[in-house]
Amino acid sequence: MSRRDLSGAVDFSVLDRTTGGDDGVAEEVLGLFVQQAEMWSAMLDTRIEGWRDAVHTIRGAAAGIGAGALAEVCAQAETAEKEVAPARLDHVRDALNAALADVAAWRHELMLRSLKG
Repeated sequence: MSRRDLSGAVDFSVLDRTTGGDDGVAEEVLGLFVQQAEMWSAMLDTRIEGWRDAVHTIRGAAAGIGAGALAEVCAQAETAEKEVAPARLDHVRDALNAALADVAAWRHELMLRSLKG
């Protein structure tokens, strides 16, 4: 995976502005995003108490790296009525997977850049 594999799920210019263009900091932020996604995605189920907290946390993390579509579907899920919440969580999982694929491609690109020195 590399930059050519980006889907557009993440606008990395947001991350670049946040990190001041520092690849090391960007790698650290993206690593934290992946860890948070792994931890909180397990709670994306309306049968689990605290699922709204998980969505809220993912929303904030997504906004911080430029995953606007993910942040938007999280906002919709966070306020969803009980009967539509499961479908909204499906959208969150789909958007999260797309963002994680872009993050993997970007991290690969960062790794390649670090090898070039």
